[in-house]
Order: sequence, then C-alpha cells, then structure tokens
Amino acid sequence: MKITTLRRKIDQIDSKIVSLLGDRAELVVKIGQEKAKANLNVHVPQREEEIVTRLMRQNRGRFPAHAIRPVFREIISACRAVQAPLSLAYLGPEGTFTHLACTRRFGGSAHFVPVHTISDVFAEVEKGNVEYGIVPIENSSEGVVSHTLDMFVDSDLKICGEILLGVSHSLLSKSGDLRKVQKIYSHPHAFAQSRKWLEANLPRVPLFEASSTAAAANLVTKDRTAAAIASELAASLYDLKVISRKIEDTPCNITRFLIIGRSGPASTGHDKTSLMFSIKDRVGALHRILEPFAKHQINLTKVESRPSKTKAWEYIFYLDIEGHLADESVKAALALLEEECLFLKVLGSYPREHSIES
Repeated sequence: MKITTLRRKIDQIDSKIVSLLGDRAELVVKIGQEKAKANLNVHVPQREEEIVTRLMRQNRGRFPAHAIRPVFREIISACRAVQAPLSLAYLGPEGTFTHLACTRRFGGSAHFVPVHTISDVFAEVEKGNVEYGIVPIENSSEGVVSHTLDMFVDSDLKICGEILLGVSHSLLSKSGDLRKVQKIYSHPHAFAQSRKWLEANLPRVPLFEASSTAAAANLVTKDRTAAAIASELAASLYDLKVISRKIEDTPCNITRFLIIGRSGPASTGHDKTSLMFSIKDRVGALHRILEPFAKHQINLTKVESRPSKTKAWEYIFYLDIEGHLADESVKAALALLEEECLFLKVLGSYPREHSIES
C-alpha cells in the first residue's frame, strides 16, 4: 500500500511537470514572435548555456547534477522546435561520431542533414540551407583534421561553438561472433585509435578503409563475414550486434568538433577565439607573433601550421586563444599581431566548452 501511495505522488508530480513544460513552450513561442519582430536570431547558444549552468547551481535535491544538462537539452530542443526545428548539416551518414556530437549538443528535436564531405557541410551553411554545420577538427590521439582547417582559408563562415565528445569504439557485426570475422571496415582514424586491440585480438584479419565509421557499419549489413569499428549508435541504427566495447587504445579518447555558422555569438566571459594568419619570412618571425599575446597576458590553447599551398615552404598558422574578440586585451594583441602578418583572419569567438559529452 505504501508503494502504491508513493507511485501516486510520482504520477501527480509527472503531471505537473508536463503541464509546466506546456507553459514553457507557450512562453518560448511568444519570445520567438518578439524576436521575429525585432529581426533577432532565434537560436542564442549563450542563453542556453546560462540556463543549464544556473539550474545545475540551484540543484539541491537528490536529482543528479550531471543529469541536468541532458534533461534540459531535450526540453530546450523540443521547445525550440515548436517555433521551427534548428537545422544542422553534419558529416554523415547517420551514426557517425559527428552525428552523435550533434544529438548530444542540440537534442533530438533538431533537424539533422547528413552530407558526404566536410566541404559539403560548409556549402550547406553558406547557401543558407541550414543554420549551422558541425565538423570534426581534432582528436586527442590522432591530432588535427587538416581538411577542416584548410576549408577556413576561403570560407567566410564563423566558428560559433565547439563540442568535446568522448569517443568510444565498438566492434560490430551481424552475428556478434568474433570467430566469424574475416575482414574489418572502418575510418582510418578509428583503425589508428584501436591499433593495440586489433593487434592483440585480430592480428591477421585484413583492414579496409571506409569514408566514415557509419559507412563501415552499413557495409557490414551486407556481409556476414565482416565487422566494423563504429559507435554503439551505429549498431542500433544498422541493426548490428556488439562483439566488443571500448576497444580504443586510450581511455581518454576525445574528439573536438566545431559548430560553424554565418555569424558568431556575443561574449559570455568564458570564450575562445580562433585565428589564422601567414607571417613574413624573416629571423624571429614566430617569436614576434607570439609576443603580443604574452604582452597582454592572453593564453594560447592551440598552435597549428599548415602548408599555404600557394608557395613552397610557406605556412599558414592557426591559433586558439582564450578570450573574445570584443575583449580589449584581445583587440590590442591582434592589432600588434597584424603588423607582423601577411594576412590575418579571425575565424570566430565562441564559448569555451568545459564539459565532455560521452
């Protein structure tokens, strides 16, 4: 009888929650109407982060603090979709880690558009077919995704945010039987990140490259002698069985993704700015470009170089720094930096990601 009484109380609370969600959605619609009148962006990422941060800080009960973010991500996503679903292009097909990053950041009510290449992601945003694009930029084990960096040379799109995703690989097949595996498909990065496990468990099995981990999973649906290294999301999407989980060599295997759009967000006070530039070829040139940041006490979080592809041995540098373009210290440092550069391009200022999705 006591359990029945307690369950009845839970039912009453659940009914209140549903009613309050309806009230919240009504207010979101009204805000959307006011934004339309003022010609303002519907999606304000810094506002969403403020909501989650405030609620996590206010949480005093037994509800786990780490669960606040995923719960309210879906609430915010569903309420936003009442106005119009946020549309996002990503490196497909369904089931890639980029797809997983999209759902973890924007929730299940967003409209996801899978495309074939990183170039296609940029193109969809540039044409205005979607609000944002999501592209991989670097992995903690395998380093930078050079094609993504190269795309920024000619694109006017801005980096609007970043997503840090804990990447865990699984070996998938139709049968779920390790003994039946005669070939393995996956993306080259997934093979590299699972090298030790493969050498220990399937040393003689040939490896075949696929355009993505999800494409590898799709190939396996047609071949019962094959396996794929992919995500568990791919297993559910392509009706495959998991042979082995967490086969990556490094337990802290994190991939960073960039959210790209046509304009960047306002300062939040916890931001990062990404730059690209080329420098004059002279003695001490690299020291000269780092000096302005030291002078204004700006922390550099990433330095990367790529061939310019216009002249032999000429390089383009990519920097991530702490701070927003609107900050006076950042403005002053960039003014000094520009004096030493052949060209300088700000790729965007955006909120720093502190939490790692998994």
